[in-house]
Amino acid sequence: MEHASFLQPAIRDLMTEAGLSLSELSAVAVVEGPGSYTGLRVGMSAAKGLCYTLGLPMITVNTLEWMAEAVRNGPESMICPMIDARRNEVFTALYDKDLREILAPHALILDEGSFAEQLGQGTIRFIGNGSEKFQAVFQHRNAIFTPAESGPIHLSLIARSRFLQNLFTPVAYAEPLYVKEFHAPAPGRHLKP
Repeated sequence: MEHASFLQPAIRDLMTEAGLSLSELSAVAVVEGPGSYTGLRVGMSAAKGLCYTLGLPMITVNTLEWMAEAVRNGPESMICPMIDARRNEVFTALYDKDLREILAPHALILDEGSFAEQLGQGTIRFIGNGSEKFQAVFQHRNAIFTPAESGPIHLSLIARSRFLQNLFTPVAYAEPLYVKEFHAPAPGRHLKP
């Protein structure tokens, strides 16, 4: 709940620890989502502020792609990261081993037919906290469920590749990738009379 107050000091501390100044940056990479609505807004705003202030290009990376990068060297032919979106829903996408998008990021209500067509074409490694829900209701010989940890190194690998290819996101038009619109209950509905 304190994303905004934490982020700027964390950036300062990270730069100090690395012995770098902001003027030495060549670009700013940011995870665009899906994820926490507040976290995405705060992160994107901070990245845009740095880009505008320092005149730097922006690189955006989708959360699901970032997760898939952590396991792309595995033996499976496809990677399916999943983020728990509550109830039986997940935010998910499907990538091949080269991180080419097979299914774009989307919200999906899981059932026993989810990914049936793709599982008929080869093995899929399901990762992320949403995959635990799927594993509880689904089994298939081509479905591999294993934990995976994506970290800063995986984000930097994608960002470096995009930087070298000049694949930048226009700062003015960059916005969080929510996948699904935010829905908040009407004010006061949770209060008892």
